[in-house]
Amino acid sequence: MLTNPDLAPTSADRRTWNVWHIAALWVGMAVCIPTYTLASSLIDGGMNWWQAVLTIALGNVVVLFPMVLNAHAGTKYGIPFPVFARASFGVLGANLPALLRAVVACGWFGIQTWIGGEAVNAMLQALSPGTFGAAAPWVCFGLFWLINVYFIWAGTESIKWMETLAAPFLIVTGLAMLAWAWHGAGGFGPILGRPARLQGGAFWAFFFPSLTAMVGYWATLSLNIPDFTRFARSQRDQILGQAIGLPTTMTLFAFIGVAVTSATPILFGRIIWNPVEVLAQIHHPVVIVLAMIALAVATLSTNIAANVVSPANDFSNLAPRWVSFRTGGLITAVIGIAIMPWKLYADPSGYIFTWLIGYSALLGPIGGVLIADYFVLRRRTLVVEDLYRRGGVYEYAGGVNPRAVAALLLGVAPSVPGFLANIGVASSVAAPWRSLYAYAWFVGFAVSASSYLAFMRLASRPDDAAAPA
Repeated sequence: MLTNPDLAPTSADRRTWNVWHIAALWVGMAVCIPTYTLASSLIDGGMNWWQAVLTIALGNVVVLFPMVLNAHAGTKYGIPFPVFARASFGVLGANLPALLRAVVACGWFGIQTWIGGEAVNAMLQALSPGTFGAAAPWVCFGLFWLINVYFIWAGTESIKWMETLAAPFLIVTGLAMLAWAWHGAGGFGPILGRPARLQGGAFWAFFFPSLTAMVGYWATLSLNIPDFTRFARSQRDQILGQAIGLPTTMTLFAFIGVAVTSATPILFGRIIWNPVEVLAQIHHPVVIVLAMIALAVATLSTNIAANVVSPANDFSNLAPRWVSFRTGGLITAVIGIAIMPWKLYADPSGYIFTWLIGYSALLGPIGGVLIADYFVLRRRTLVVEDLYRRGGVYEYAGGVNPRAVAALLLGVAPSVPGFLANIGVASSVAAPWRSLYAYAWFVGFAVSASSYLAFMRLASRPDDAAAPA
């Protein structure tokens, strides 16, 4: 059994998402604390304000292209990401990219839930200092986890209305933070006048891995975007919605993060890159409560859309008969705790160079295979019925396309030495391999896409690219 009601093609009456629903989805996902810390972490690493904002803007323009391309199949055929992956990896082999994507989502789910718990704890301590004592962060983490579980149980329609309502509220909140920083620091002059600490080669050595990390930030959604665009009314809606919602919101909120972080030495005497800690410095209970509610809503809207929908479908794809969307979402929530997110998020340097770049080395190659298969090899034509049955054109060898798996492994391989060196496992890695790691997503995408096309075109029959192996 390869289907269930959650994996089946979306019916026409359920394709109701227009341009503004898609754009609101991206506003809800992009306006969150990790987006804020992306920009402020770059400031902390030595960039000035415009270098940090430009790096993030460029990264999001780059990732918009695979985002729109992979979204096409979802809108055209109404299929979610794991079903789309069956065309290239096979009806069973699709579980490999789906589970890789799911594991990354579980990590992000845990990180966002931990951040949301921090916001709840700050709000609680402002209202009643000392509540729950030393256990307060963990109690609030558990509370915010339960709120996420509620929306998992409520399903995808609850996500649609939550994102639509949250989007304008989050934009206003971000602009309010910007106005506060401007007023407190005496204008933008002191805030944006701080020079870069990196020059020449040192700047470029920091810029390129940072750009890869910015691409890697949404490399997750660039794969599973069909999970959302399967509900879009048309290709125009999904393309315009994403173009309006993703790069513009990320750049705006990046600027807010940069401006507020740059203001913290003026206001508090030191750089503070965590907005929860920044707002806690205000020492005004009403302001803190309102601010933390906004941060909690931002975190929740991002977490549910970006880090639950995909793994819920991915786990469902593994065993459709027994795992529904709800069950897959609950599995995600449990793994999100087990992965110990407080350690992933603790160090801004590790957050960028280990977490973001590290998983981009896995997801870039998957994107390369998907796009090469759908746009180059199949020219946007899929046999939908065969995506849901054994023995069809996507059966390959026992349900797995070994060429896609080989291309994926080849795409990941160049980044492995640099990753091992970065986490301290291997100390004797040559400099070229370490440098290559800075381009992990780009290298993986290019190697996997080109090798996949080569493998498929070397098949014994001209039509073998669309036939069982």
